[in-house]
Amino acid sequence: MADAVLLENVSKIFDQGKPQQTVAVDDLSLTVRKGEIFALVGPDGAGKTTTIRLMCGVLKPTQGRITIADLDMETHRDDIKDRIGYLSQRFSLYGDLSIDENIDFFAEIHKIRDHAARKEELLRFTRLTPFRDRLADRLSGGMKQKLALACTLIHTPEVIFLDEPTTGVDLDEAERSTRVALMNQGRLLTCDTPERVKASFGRVVVEISCPQPRQALAVLKGSQGISDAQLFGDRLHLVLDQAHPGQEQLVRDLEARGIAVSDSRTIVPSLEDVFISRISSPAR
Repeated sequence: MADAVLLENVSKIFDQGKPQQTVAVDDLSLTVRKGEIFALVGPDGAGKTTTIRLMCGVLKPTQGRITIADLDMETHRDDIKDRIGYLSQRFSLYGDLSIDENIDFFAEIHKIRDHAARKEELLRFTRLTPFRDRLADRLSGGMKQKLALACTLIHTPEVIFLDEPTTGVDLDEAERSTRVALMNQGRLLTCDTPERVKASFGRVVVEISCPQPRQALAVLKGSQGISDAQLFGDRLHLVLDQAHPGQEQLVRDLEARGIAVSDSRTIVPSLEDVFISRISSPAR
């Protein structure tokens, strides 16, 4: 299968040569095949948005080579921009224009003259047809994102970049990807299918539910044999080393401190478990 995106030893350094220089992307190489849903994830400041801007041609790399849709970014930047779509994490359309007018405007930007059929298709796809005359400023948050997606797709791009298009979500989105890559501090830590990433974890994860989750976290975090402890609402995810006695000992430790446990179980690690552990201990 041909490549949609190819990055070869790409770096981006801001304020290069100055004392406050920032290495946002550090010698990054990755390949995204045509037809793939590829997730690039990591904590804030990992370099994800900078990487996307490099792939969109908004920024120039300090070093390395970028190929998009079989075109070299250095020599075909303008052609590449006609072949890609970009959906920002922030709503950036025109609030004083209607849904129809916003889509028409983006079609004009991309020099798409006969776009009526395509617009109708996208309105049906996003279920915005009944609201097509409504001003963008009067749309709900979800409807705004649908409109942004329709505007992104109006010119039928070959490659679509979604820069955190939804808010308040976790790595469950990445579970649906063909492959997922973890970035941290500008570098690529791992890249594989979600199933293989989780299978490579090799440690036990215990989930504990209790009415005092923060107190439970304070008791267990940093304890011998627990390599990582994270709070997920009223639940704790605890990553155990092989030396730890296991789930029953965790319950005993909490009950000895007066913290009742309503439920405990061993679970399949999530991508979030794996990534938090990898970021905390990159050598693992």
